[in-house]
Amino acid sequence: MARLDKQLENYRLITAKILYHLPDFEALLQEFIWQDYDRAPDFPVLHGFLGFWEEEIEGRLHSVYVARQELITPGDSRFADWEGVLQ
Repeated sequence: MARLDKQLENYRLITAKILYHLPDFEALLQEFIWQDYDRAPDFPVLHGFLGFWEEEIEGRLHSVYVARQELITPGDSRFADWEGVLQ
């Protein structure tokens, strides 16, 4: 469930696809998916995580792809094309 207090502070759900080199096989890349609430365009939470990665995790970063989703959006409404009873 989305946290409304974070949304009101302009935090949005961020998904990052992180590609990194395997420590023992530098020619191979591994994929890691990370997801958290963060603020675009600065992404302080993501930058904190990537800083932790570089300090504590052996796999050297190759690339990071970021996607974000607006959590507070207008509701979708549709009208029914047909209404009836089947028996």
